[in-house]
Amino acid sequence: MSRRSRPEMIAETRAKLIAVARKAFATHGYAEASMDDFTAEAGLTRGALYHHFGGKRGLLEAVIEQIDAELAERLAAVAAAAPTRWEGLVQENIGYIQLALEPDVQRIMLRDGPAVLGDPANWPGALACIASIRGNIERLQADGVVRADIDPEAAARMITGSSTDAALWIANSADPAEISRRVIPAFKAMLEGLLASL
Repeated sequence: MSRRSRPEMIAETRAKLIAVARKAFATHGYAEASMDDFTAEAGLTRGALYHHFGGKRGLLEAVIEQIDAELAERLAAVAAAAPTRWEGLVQENIGYIQLALEPDVQRIMLRDGPAVLGDPANWPGALACIASIRGNIERLQADGVVRADIDPEAAARMITGSSTDAALWIANSADPAEISRRVIPAFKAMLEGLLASL
């Protein structure tokens, strides 16, 4: 039996804590999730949690980072499967809004995350999202699909802000499915305003 290296042991400890915390946050919510319960479930001590994450808030950040990476991968696949670059942009952003219907995303990313970590526009993943959308807008402008007089950075920030606000509205509403049904056509119409010709 080979002995694990220190980096492997650290990665395993972090992965265990993130997995049990993610389950606890999704099931009970951030405020009700007990650090003692999920460290015990992971077979670790509270000291391990503090050592690796600085506390419960740091662990929430790590869980959100993991979920965000998974969502980005799923949405990239949606965009890649679209028949055109424009349709890829539209479907990827509508897909993000629709993720607000998933219970784990609702609770962890769109309810507890903003309450604990502040405005999602300031989260690290938001800047990466803006950069990706800006790149897509620039390519669509080069293709003549999106109006050349639109600033790509401004468009990317407006799209990100609109989709994030829509997702927050859905997740925090009494009837998420109904709000989603209302949001999608309006969001699509807003995006179509970027087109060079309809």
